[in-house]
Amino acid sequence: MNMPKIPLGAWVDSLVDWITIAFAGLFSLITSAIEGLLNFLVDVMSVGPSIVLIIVFTLLVAYTSRWPLGIFTLISLLLIDNLGYWESSIQTLAIVILSGFLTILIGIPIGIWCAQSNTVRKIITPILDFMQTMPAFVYLIPSILFFGIGVVPGIIASFIFAIAPTIRMTNLGIQEVPKDLIEASDAFGSTSSQKLFKVQLPLATPTILAGVNQSIMLALSMVVTASLVGAPGLGADVYRAVSQINVGQGFEAGLSIVFIAIILDRITQNLRKPAYEHIVSRKIVISILAVLVVVAALFGTITKENAVKGDPNSIGGQTNYKIIGIEPGAGLMKQTRDALKKYELNNWQLVEGSSAAMVAELKKAYNKKEPIIVTGWSPHWMFSTYDLKYLEDPNNSYGGAENINTIVRKGLEQDAPGAYTILDQFAWKTSDMEEVMVDVTGGMDPSKAAEKWINANQDKVAEWTKGAQTGNSESIKLVYVAWDTEIASTNVIGKVLEQNGYKVTLSQVEVGPMYAGIANGSADATVSAWLPSTHLEYYNTYKNNFVDLGPNLKGTKTGLVVPKYVDINSIEELK
Repeated sequence: MNMPKIPLGAWVDSLVDWITIAFAGLFSLITSAIEGLLNFLVDVMSVGPSIVLIIVFTLLVAYTSRWPLGIFTLISLLLIDNLGYWESSIQTLAIVILSGFLTILIGIPIGIWCAQSNTVRKIITPILDFMQTMPAFVYLIPSILFFGIGVVPGIIASFIFAIAPTIRMTNLGIQEVPKDLIEASDAFGSTSSQKLFKVQLPLATPTILAGVNQSIMLALSMVVTASLVGAPGLGADVYRAVSQINVGQGFEAGLSIVFIAIILDRITQNLRKPAYEHIVSRKIVISILAVLVVVAALFGTITKENAVKGDPNSIGGQTNYKIIGIEPGAGLMKQTRDALKKYELNNWQLVEGSSAAMVAELKKAYNKKEPIIVTGWSPHWMFSTYDLKYLEDPNNSYGGAENINTIVRKGLEQDAPGAYTILDQFAWKTSDMEEVMVDVTGGMDPSKAAEKWINANQDKVAEWTKGAQTGNSESIKLVYVAWDTEIASTNVIGKVLEQNGYKVTLSQVEVGPMYAGIANGSADATVSAWLPSTHLEYYNTYKNNFVDLGPNLKGTKTGLVVPKYVDINSIEELK
């Protein structure tokens, strides 16, 4: 059909932009409140040595779920501490507990409202269907724009993703209260509130707690997804392990998440009827926990250092001593961590996330003319969209100008000689790449932007395909990282290969899997190898198992980037 495309995406973008501006004050308030609550939880659970919290959790699990699970809790938490993931576990627990608290605070009242009003239920049900079926990653996009990069958008996205079971089960539990009990309460002249709190909610409590349990498990399942926007904890450890192909670290962090999931699941399942309630009253246990929380909070307040990192009017004070980074496994992130050490910037924090999250945070700060420091590279469309500059690097932490190389698997020359020739002869300039990136940034599909550039640059394409044997529908798998430069180059070379008789598949992966895939032969090639510095660690690891065809683009650059209105010029000025 030749019907014009409905600009739904553009409408959504406009709506999100309007909401971001119109409710900026509200979002700032919510961000401060959530960060304050999260910091409180982390401080309370971090008071004293780790063994204190381990014993508390062990006793709580043993009380609710019997002593065998208490022993399991003790062993598993000691193992987490031994493996070095205790601090990450504390952060993950705080995120999940806070998400669960928000779920209870908002989800149960909405569920009650649904049970009492057919109209509300008819409105809320399709919304819940939408929330449960929409991919969780989608929630991260507006969350970044509304709340910035960090833990807050991760918590908000987790809350939205996890709240549906609490609402549904609360509604279901109240509706399943026997009608004769409702009639009896009405006959005795109960008010609506008396009927709700003395009849319906007590009888519906098991169902409601089952919904809360499901919501907590869903929130825990979001910890890895939330790490894409800078949320700390075990999710970030898993994400880092995936991007770096670190199997051991991934298993350790994943196992820690499993232990925490089991512990939280058993506590929430048996909290209503603890196994040893006949020995110690539930009210006594809850009172003891409340006292422990208060004591820990007071102790943490007294002992917490209130050291000021520096002048609040300095660039560090204005940016909260944060550098907005990208994917944790990217070579650029390793370079930045090394730079922080070389320049002794001990107060600064490199925030892990993703390339998209970094750009979103840059856009948000730039529109408000607020100072911000990001990890950047060129060519990149953000330099043509925003007025930016690199900070000088006297210690040469980021190296000099770099190249983007083409690397292919061993045996490709014999299996697909024409494709090998085209990949070997592929080379273009920064200006060429930027043409494609600008079109993609403007909303054009990457494949369409690639076709547009190819049609306008047939002379350059002819140089790449000169002497290349035409393919016979052989499959070629190209892998790339989700940088705008690589999206542009991979789509262009992919279209050229298709036009020369090859069946091309494009696969977006992290940098570690990209190199590993070519080295083990599960991928054929990439035109995304940043050398000699950015991807050096991965290159050295796998260099004996692939063929380096040399640069396809010369003169790239990486480093710390700030808007030109920020009054600093060198990394040394961050001290």
